[in-house]
Amino acid sequence: GWVAPDIYYMGAAGVVSFGGVRIGGLSGIYKDHDYRKPHWERPPYSPGAMRSVYHVRQYDVEKLLAVKQPMDVFLSHDWPTGIAFHGDKETLLRKKKFLRREVEDGSLGSPPARQILDHLQPSFWFSAHLHVKFSALVSHESGRTTRFLALDKCLPHRDFLQVVDIETDVRPPFLLAHDPEWLAITKQAHGSLPLQSGPSNASARCSSVDDDEVRKWATERNASVTPGK
Repeated sequence: GWVAPDIYYMGAAGVVSFGGVRIGGLSGIYKDHDYRKPHWERPPYSPGAMRSVYHVRQYDVEKLLAVKQPMDVFLSHDWPTGIAFHGDKETLLRKKKFLRREVEDGSLGSPPARQILDHLQPSFWFSAHLHVKFSALVSHESGRTTRFLALDKCLPHRDFLQVVDIETDVRPPFLLAHDPEWLAITKQAHGSLPLQSGPSNASARCSSVDDDEVRKWATERNASVTPGK
């Protein structure tokens, strides 16, 4: 929901539409030891919970892997694993020499993000995390192509800003709206939402949404995401 004027939080994972452009996102960073755990953290946060609360969970990744309709833009904090091999790797390593071992052994980035990239094959993928500008072009077996872009820190004389034009058939005014397929997936997975503490193999237990009744339910509830509502 809205966390500040003109700033909308998409949640641990989410899909919205803005001006006809479909945007998906995955929050947080990947840590294997927390990946299969439930969303157990509650305020007031302990020192450990303050770190684990922003670690990516399998539950949210499985919901995104259930999305079937085309995606225009995807946002993540982590880079997908292997992305360095789709761009100017040597220039990246000249800027970030300490990343060489992780790049070469394939451990740099998030395996779940790579799963999502290969599954959704969005037109654009924007990431952060490594504080360096890096672009890549990922060609999928389907024939689709994903343009990847990460930017540097927002500091003087750093490459922290780039304007990207994305085409849409929708005319202004552009509205931010819930995504019907995502609402249907969220409804389907709600019963398996893991909240308890302790060991778990948290799974969303959802698949692509084919049920007409669920789709109708989601479409009827789809509306513009008006600030303050």
